[in-house]
Amino acid sequence: MKKINILLFFILSGFSLWAQNKFTKVADNLFERFEYVKAAKEYSLLVEKGKSDGYVYKQLGECYYNMFNTVESAKWYAMAIKTEQDAETYFNYAQMLKANIKYEEANTQMKVFAAKAPTDQRAIAFNKNPDYLPSLIEKDKLFEVKFLDINSEKSDFGAALYGDALYFSSARKDSGKKYGWNEEVFLDIYQSNLKADGSFSEPTPVSELNTTYHEGPVSITSDGNTIYFSSESFNSKLYEKNNAKRLKFGQVHLFKATKKNEKWDAITAMPFNDKKYSTSNPSIDKEGKTLYFSSNMPGSIGGTDIWKVQVNNDGTYGTPENLGDKINTPGDENFPFITDDNVLYFASNGLTGFGGLDVFIVDLKKNDFPINAGKPVNTEKDDFALTYNTTRKLGYLSSNRSGEDHIYSSIPICKGKIKVVVKNLNDDSLLPNSKVLILDENNNVIGTQVTNENGEVIYDVDCEKIYIIEAYKDGYVTAKTSLEKLTGGTIVVNISIKPIDVIITETEIILNPIYFDFDKSNITKQGAEELDKLVYVMSQNDTLKIYVKSHTDSRGDDKYNLNLSDKRAKSTVQYVISKGIDASRISGKGFGETELKIDCKNNCTEEQNAINRRSEFLLVK
Repeated sequence: MKKINILLFFILSGFSLWAQNKFTKVADNLFERFEYVKAAKEYSLLVEKGKSDGYVYKQLGECYYNMFNTVESAKWYAMAIKTEQDAETYFNYAQMLKANIKYEEANTQMKVFAAKAPTDQRAIAFNKNPDYLPSLIEKDKLFEVKFLDINSEKSDFGAALYGDALYFSSARKDSGKKYGWNEEVFLDIYQSNLKADGSFSEPTPVSELNTTYHEGPVSITSDGNTIYFSSESFNSKLYEKNNAKRLKFGQVHLFKATKKNEKWDAITAMPFNDKKYSTSNPSIDKEGKTLYFSSNMPGSIGGTDIWKVQVNNDGTYGTPENLGDKINTPGDENFPFITDDNVLYFASNGLTGFGGLDVFIVDLKKNDFPINAGKPVNTEKDDFALTYNTTRKLGYLSSNRSGEDHIYSSIPICKGKIKVVVKNLNDDSLLPNSKVLILDENNNVIGTQVTNENGEVIYDVDCEKIYIIEAYKDGYVTAKTSLEKLTGGTIVVNISIKPIDVIITETEIILNPIYFDFDKSNITKQGAEELDKLVYVMSQNDTLKIYVKSHTDSRGDDKYNLNLSDKRAKSTVQYVISKGIDASRISGKGFGETELKIDCKNNCTEEQNAINRRSEFLLVK
């Protein structure tokens, strides 16, 4: 794939030699030089002249595979497999078919690949779950993805935000030496600054790091003083010669620079670079102690693997370590990025995905297996170089889903869980079969569940939102609680609901006193709890009709108190009706201070006044 090899562009390919001949010599030389555009033209001429065979068809498939022209690549691979081919050709063909959303055909080719290479990790994974796609498509969305305005018409990828500066690689410059792989100019490192409104400034090249060769992507330490970046080994005069073909074969290598006077200075090559293999795509951890990178150095499981190396306090480096076969496959793993909380993002075409490169996530603290990031991060095309700034909560993704490598914002969708446990307020016993509602901050019901035998329900929710929980059960008073904004994880909410204790006589329903605030007629929280008991009793016996008498204390003049008590009676009636009781079954009237509970006149205490401000519930029927 272009994204893997764009920074491995001078590694000699190991294609089969059995079908090379004098007719393929020109095309083969171009292929060896990674000039795939020109090589494809030469191989195509052989097809036109009738001098093609399975080897030529395969080479055409390989050329377009490396240029990620999925339609042309699949077309020529289809021709190639009419003759016997090596296992990797069938795997690559399957990848191209998946990229063209031809999954059944891709599975057919994967079965051939698995039969030819049964011990290959990719074959084993496929045989375990050949029908993985539906579950992958149905995964919960983990990120919101949006195209960035800083993209050019050429390749732009590998973006990462450090402070307010976004660094990325681009082939956007108007002129310069072109790269035969895809006939674009060589990549340079660019910087764009994040503005207050969330947009970015016009990108500018980081001139002190750029050379006539490819550069990027980069990684910067948390103090902002050290940058690691990929460039070509020609810059450190490390390469191999092929005198017969007058070629120099270089590698991609890692370099380091330090900041001086706001410029990057003192560029040095990493000591573990070697002319026989590549080291690229750096990512330094928060402490600046571990550098992650991709390489095909000895000890690699596949084409390119994810590696790490210790950065010592004295500026020296430890021995590079392969991250092992939980992460690396016989395919290619590339573009590692380590977050501040030790979560590793990387791209792979060897793990189970949609086709091409997919982004995978693994929490290194938990020693888990990688998970596919799912859609919309991953598509049938190449998706890679996912980075995330934990301080800004901003992420960036690279993808060729539009036909060219471009940069997208990739913002994680925060998910959390609310576990609600409903209990009896009196004895703390669990209450199964309770109804639990979850509401948004505008009191819109967004979910309803019934508790299990342990009195529990669990809701999956989005973060950074306010939620309200209500719990109901026949014979109990409804309880409600508001929650703070979630930031992820699972929170446990214990709700204790009170059994309804109502006394019903021949003449009235006796509740605990319903009190009103002084000079007010609105229903208080305490009043609502008591009225819910009345609602429950009336809902259980639809023949009951209630007459509400509302009273005031003796303060204020008679007329004012009569009016105030009438408002309280109407508020009480309206509350009961709002809970689903038919309006014909409840009515009420205010009696002011004409029927004081405690006749203390103007010498009443606050407690006596509160007792006089009450409502009574008489049985009409």
